[in-house]
Amino acid sequence: MPKAYWIVRVSVRNQQRYPDYLAAARPAFEKYGARFIVRGGAFETMEGISRDRNVVVEFVDRDAAMACYRSPEYQTARAIRQRYADTDFIIVEGAA
Repeated sequence: MPKAYWIVRVSVRNQQRYPDYLAAARPAFEKYGARFIVRGGAFETMEGISRDRNVVVEFVDRDAAMACYRSPEYQTARAIRQRYADTDFIIVEGAA
């Protein structure tokens, strides 16, 4: 099975409270073996529209990526994130 990825583009609206989301999401990330490939970092927008921050999280497969997103642990964190940031969020399978 191919790996799967969360690809998330984020515009943080409240820098001081956004760490609350990261702390709340940690248990889900640990439970489902999330591995951060990209976490912020410098970037250049070559085409289209961008957000302030880009994140790529790797999972062993699509089932794990979906289970993490749908988990009670992550849904709690998601509610916090939505208060402090705007996001574009997709889950995609990697190349076989």
